[in-house]
Amino acid sequence: MNTFTRSVDLLSRAMDVNSLRYQVSANNIANAEVPNYKRQTVSFESELKKAFESEKDTEHRMQLTTTNDSHIQIEQPYDWKSVEPRRVTDWASTANANGNNVDPEYEAMNIMKIQLNYRLLAQLENFEFSQVKTAMKR
Repeated sequence: MNTFTRSVDLLSRAMDVNSLRYQVSANNIANAEVPNYKRQTVSFESELKKAFESEKDTEHRMQLTTTNDSHIQIEQPYDWKSVEPRRVTDWASTANANGNNVDPEYEAMNIMKIQLNYRLLAQLENFEFSQVKTAMKR
């Protein structure tokens, strides 16, 4: 896969994850007064990092072929395209007397951060396509 395709795919996936983060933070704010509600977050980057590291590790590893299911299976690289964002619930903390752990101010700031991050990703994707457009003009 060429770097343009990979970059655009990663930017698109990052924008999708940001949209999910926005929905999760908005849901947290909506449930800020619900007794025993636990805030949720979205986990994605750590799994993506693991996938890239496993891909990098396999470049220097000897390739083995298994021709039968009973052969010893070797660890295959973790494909970064298969990494999906996960909702993670914070069961450990309690911020309010009613058992709820949502801090509306923190969530509002998180939404602002998500919006700025989304704008940056959109600009990066626009830059990728503008480079292709420039190359096609020549």
